[in-house]
Formats: sequence, structure tokens, C-alpha cells
Amino acid sequence: MKEMEVGNGTFITEFVLLGFPELHGIRMMFFALVLLMYLISVSGNCLIITVVFMEPKLHMPMYFFLSNFSLAELWCTTAVVPKMLTNLALDQNSICFTCCMAQAYVAFSMGAIQFFNLTVMSFDRYMAICKPFLYNAKMTNGLCLYLSLLTWFGGFTINFVQGIFVWTYPYCGHNVIDHFFCDIGPILKLACTDTTLFEFIGMFYGAIVMWGSFFFTLVSYVCIITTIVQIPSVSGRSKAFSTCSSHLTVVGILYGASFFMYLRPSTQGDTRINKMMYLMIIVFLPMMSPFIFTIRNKEFKAAANKVRITWAISLPLHSWRQ
Repeated sequence: MKEMEVGNGTFITEFVLLGFPELHGIRMMFFALVLLMYLISVSGNCLIITVVFMEPKLHMPMYFFLSNFSLAELWCTTAVVPKMLTNLALDQNSICFTCCMAQAYVAFSMGAIQFFNLTVMSFDRYMAICKPFLYNAKMTNGLCLYLSLLTWFGGFTINFVQGIFVWTYPYCGHNVIDHFFCDIGPILKLACTDTTLFEFIGMFYGAIVMWGSFFFTLVSYVCIITTIVQIPSVSGRSKAFSTCSSHLTVVGILYGASFFMYLRPSTQGDTRINKMMYLMIIVFLPMMSPFIFTIRNKEFKAAANKVRITWAISLPLHSWRQ
């Protein structure tokens, strides 16, 4: 354990991530599984971002917000999983103090941005289904860009003040974090001062991010469902619901897992359950969400196939010219 003498106290300069000690006997199998899920996640989210960027037919609000969500998801999982894989491969679980704080800030900022993006996506679906005649007039490129910038600014800003507090707390003595990444709750357990006030402030911020975004998402879907049930034809109701079913699935998984963990004092609870829930949010959901959003989307599939054909034609031509 690396330590630094400051005044009369000893302050740690690195943490040890305990990870999953109960899986040590199958460590490399677990490594291979997480690596596979991470590669699928990166590939799927990069595919969404690339296809939306390259295909003009997808230059519409729904896909613009989806690419923003994919980018935040990509950042979130990349802030955590590569370090986790390195620790599993090398069986060396240390992480420097600055790296730990940076990892926590990026991961939680990206998490907030995902919540805000889901809320904006629900608003987009509300406008498309409940106000179809006003959709093109209201959902302009300028408004979409403004909403996107607002989600990113809000995500980074709302975690900045908390990050400063966590960074400046004194940490001394015990330096083992009972987690596979630098989660705020386990970090606060190592602080050499009373963190009760900060925990409840953190709960308040969590309530703003999660309950606030969830409330607006819920209001949007109440309006959407009310409108859908009033559509006279079965095919019309099915078509309208199919445009938001994938979004609703991701909303249910992400909010359900997050409500279970965050909206309580952050240093409490069974750490094993928390680790599993974080695995679902940081590893499993980023792997599945590209499939959830695109597997039944004929428009995206056609665009992806067009981009694939374009690349298949352009790459040999480029090689031949060289």
C-alpha cells in the first residue's frame, strides 16, 4: 500500500479494488466473458453512432438522440471495464488516487447523461405520437442540438460539485475498496471524517437526476399511452407503440436497477448485490441496448446495410487507386 506522510497523519495515494474475490478460481473465464460483452458493447454502440452519422435518412431527432445515448453509454463502460479487465488479467488490483477519482467522475457523469438522454428521447416520442402535425415544426435541428448540449452540460455539472468534495476528503489507513470500480459509496467508507451530510446531499442529487428525469419520462409515456389507446385501428396502435417499445425497455432496466442502488445512504447495503447491479448497468445493458434499439428497426437495418455496401465498394477502390 502506497502512503504519503502529511503532518501527523498518513494519507493513501492509491486504492485497491477488491473486485470479485469469490470468483478468483474462475478469474480468467470471468475475464473472457466480460471482455466479450465489452467488445460487443463497443461494436454495437460504435455501429449506431457511425450509421446515424453517415446515413442522411437517419438525420432526424430520434436517431440523433439515440446516437447521443450510445456515445454516453460507450464512455461510461469504457471508463470502468478496461481497468477491470486489466486487474482480472494481471491479478493486480491497485488504482492510483487520481485515476480512481477520475473514473468515478466520468462514470457517474455519463450515467446522469444517459438518464437525461432517455428523458429527451421520451419527449421526442411524445411529440411524434401525440403532436404529429407539430413535430417537424417544433423538433428543429436547433432545438435538438440545444437539448443535446443541455444533457451533456447537466451531466458533467451536476457531478462536479460532488466530485470536488470526494476528491478533497482525507483518506487514511485502510485503502481497500470493496468493488470492481471506484464507486462513491465504498470510497466514502475510507474517508477519515464524517461523511453523513455528504451522503444525504448525494441522495438529494440522485433524486434530482433519477426522480426528476423519471418524472418527465413518466409524464411523457402517460400522454403517449393515452394517445395510442385512442387510435381506432389495431395496426395503427401497434405501429405507434413499436416506435417507443425499445426505449421503454431500456428505461425500465436502467431506472429499475438504479433506483434499487442509489436512492438510499450510499455506504449501506449488500456489496455483492450492488456489484451485480452495477455489472448489469455498466457491462450487460451497454451490450444489450444496441440490439434492443435496432433489432426490430427496419429503417436502421436498411441504413446499416447501405453503409456496409458503401464501405465494401469504396475500400477496394481506395486500395486500387493507391
